[in-house]
Amino acid sequence: MTRLLLLEGNTADKRASARALHVRSSSEIYAEAIAAHYPAMALDVLNGADPGEAIPGGRGWSDYAGLVITGSALHAYDTDFAVTNQIALVAEAAEAGLPIFGSCWGLQIAAIAAGGAVAPSPKGREVGFARKVALNAAGCAHPMFSAKPTVFDAPCIHYDEVSVLPQGAILLASNAHSTVQAAIIALGRSEVWAVQYHPEFDLDQLAQLYTLYADDMIAQGFFADLTDLASYRDKLAALGAAPDSVGLARQLGVDSDVTDDRTRRAEIIAWIEHRVLAQD
Repeated sequence: MTRLLLLEGNTADKRASARALHVRSSSEIYAEAIAAHYPAMALDVLNGADPGEAIPGGRGWSDYAGLVITGSALHAYDTDFAVTNQIALVAEAAEAGLPIFGSCWGLQIAAIAAGGAVAPSPKGREVGFARKVALNAAGCAHPMFSAKPTVFDAPCIHYDEVSVLPQGAILLASNAHSTVQAAIIALGRSEVWAVQYHPEFDLDQLAQLYTLYADDMIAQGFFADLTDLASYRDKLAALGAAPDSVGLARQLGVDSDVTDDRTRRAEIIAWIEHRVLAQD
């Protein structure tokens, strides 16, 4: 049986706060996204931000076909245990030769592990959708994007971004907000396929995040007030429940690159097909 390890990026208190608002954890949404296409795949979770946590079941790196680094509300440039332990775990997995995929936080800590840098985005938070993510020539040629259009939108939420790619990294995609929207990062005996956005998110997860971060989004001017935010959030949830609704999609300014599950998750699927299952 093919087994993947999901590195949960959030601390226990952050996960508890999300759970109280009925928001799925980063590893839960990844598990659902992968299971939708690979229902027979075994998925374990390692809470890498929590002291005393270990790979479950007494397993080691050699028991896994790959590592997935989920999202997180942490900052990759901080130096507390919750951050540095996850960077160390990613480096260990790479030294063990595991294929690695990361989104958002995953891109950032992989970049730091390989000698790059992360900083707050000078353009502030990119939230909801990363618009007009454009593949460069390397991205068009890379198998991670074989099922994506050359320019696409993708679910996202981040304050920080990779400010310096490590030596030897290959930039694959950018947009007007963040130069590094996708990259291949050489690390240890492996490489990390990573994106700044969240291909694992469904529209329901985005709607939940508008509840979790409602106060921040209003304070930062994304919405005039809670009524304005709730109206947008409810449209997201409605489109998630009826992804073929042309009217809702047009109101939200999204297309099949967001509403079609397989297209939205194409990077994850490509990584599993080319880096995980290709080893079997």
